[in-house]
Formats: sequence, C-alpha cells, structure tokens
Amino acid sequence: MDERIIFCSSILRRWWLIKTLPDNLPPQKVAYLANCCNFIYIKFITMKFAILFSVFFIFCTTAVKSQNHQLVKKWETDSVFKVPESVLFNKAGNVLYVANIDGKDPWGADGLGSVGKMNADGKNITVDWVTGLQAPKGMGMYKGKLYVADLKEIVVINTATGVIEKRIVVAGAAGLNDISIDNKGTIYVSDSKAKRVYQVKGDNATILLDSLKGPNGVLAYKNALYVLDAGGLYKMNADKTLALITDGMEGGTDGVEVINGKEFIVSTWAGVVYYVKADGSKQTLMDGRPIKMNSADIGIDAKNKIIFVPTFWRNSVASYEVK
Repeated sequence: MDERIIFCSSILRRWWLIKTLPDNLPPQKVAYLANCCNFIYIKFITMKFAILFSVFFIFCTTAVKSQNHQLVKKWETDSVFKVPESVLFNKAGNVLYVANIDGKDPWGADGLGSVGKMNADGKNITVDWVTGLQAPKGMGMYKGKLYVADLKEIVVINTATGVIEKRIVVAGAAGLNDISIDNKGTIYVSDSKAKRVYQVKGDNATILLDSLKGPNGVLAYKNALYVLDAGGLYKMNADKTLALITDGMEGGTDGVEVINGKEFIVSTWAGVVYYVKADGSKQTLMDGRPIKMNSADIGIDAKNKIIFVPTFWRNSVASYEVK
C-alpha cells in the first residue's frame, strides 16, 4: 500500500481522535488510542485487499476453466463394425445404434448396409442387428421407431422387434445423410449430394432448404433447426434464411449435438471434434487426423455428457466424456 496514503490517513485519524475524545484525557492515552487505531486500520485494509484478491483470483480461474473443455476417453470397441458412419443413443433402453455402411463406396447401393446395436457401455455388441440396407448414415428416434437415412429413402425400423416396417422414398433425393426428428414427429433429413434439406411429414417429403454448399448434420432442438453446411453451423430463421453461429470448422462438418442446453458438439468426418458456445466461439476438443481416426456422425448422452464417435474406416466406436 502507498506510504503517502497511510501517512495522510494517519494524520486524519489523529485529528478525529483529538476532536472527539474528552479534553481532560492524558496525552499518553491519546497517543495509545491513535496507535491502536492505526494498527486496526492497516490490518483491516490488508485483510480487505486479501479477500478482494482471493475473490478475484477464484473468479479468474473459474472463468478460465469454464472456457476450456476436454474429452476424456472412456472406452473404444474393437474393430468389429463395418464402416460405422453414425451412432445414436437411445436413453429409453440405454443402447446405441450404429449405422454400418460396409463396402468400399460410402454411397454404394450394394445392399451391404446394416444397423448394429450395443449397450451404452460398449458391451453386448450385435454388429448386424438389422440388415437389408444400402449405405445407411444418420439416424433418429421417434416413438419406438428408428429412422435411418439410406441414400434415397428413409428406412423405418421397429426397435422392439428389429424389423424394417417401411421405407419412405424421398422423391428427388440423391444422397440422404443426416436425420433429426422434432417432438411432433417431423423428420428433417439432409441431402449432401443434392445440397438441400428435406422436411418429411408422414410419408410426404418436401424441400425445406435448397442450394446449400455442402449440408450434412441437422439438429431439431426446442422448436429450432440447426444445420451444418460446409464448415459452418447455422440456425434456420422463421423465413428459412440461415443465421450463422460459427464457421471455419475443418475436416468436413458431419454431426451436431446439443450439450448444456445452449452449446454444441460438432464432429467433422476427417477427425476433428469441436465445442461450440452460444456466442459462436469454438474450441477444438480432439483432432484425429494425425492418427487417421475419423469422427463421423456422433451420438450423445446429454445427461451424462458422453459422446459416441464412429471412426468410419477404423471400424470402431469410441466413447468420451465431455469435461
């Protein structure tokens, strides 16, 4: 503390004591009281600054910690899947569904595609739980039915029986990719090849967004639709225009999930996983490119903040906790 401030405050306190104390008080008592007053004042100021500094320090460290997140790996399956492109978490059964493209052509109509199933802890794996698909990708759940984007149609699977109930043909589709379903059962599905997003009600599909650059991940959340398009994350406005949240995400934006109610986890096919805040700032959580580990269409257990990453050519699924 500045010595000049202490000196001036000491003079003022002595003057106050002289004016307020009785006139007949001995000079020794006045001096003693003045010294006590100075001691208490300095101790008080020192403590005050210490407390303020401690609060400031805690605030700064908390702010820094809140700005930085990390992924902590929980488990990874063996390479038992067949080019897994998408993972969907079903909290009702605490299970994971895995879309297997299989084959060497991610867009090949070869009949090799399937959907796998396993527990959310990575155990009890059934690789080919449902077969008879082409090149399945994004998935969505609604009232016990699993909806799978499969090239030019949406395959509907009864999760209780594992039986394909129907196939919804999307007229004009060229390469359906990701799916999201709102709380009313409306399906949103991206078409990466035709560069558009469809809206499907019942068995009727209509074009919702057209002339995009490279759409993939879609997310229907709380009456809003979010779309990944060529490295950017957008929110669709009421007039169907797109409001940019963030861009510059490298590696081919693929999957998007919400976390903490207002923030997002975004995966890119090449292996980069991002944490995106509501203000559009982003942080790289993982970059699998140096080890050639892809991160395609991720799934999430939002309650426990766990994401599930399909590694595509690596043929495994990995689980990470978001810290």
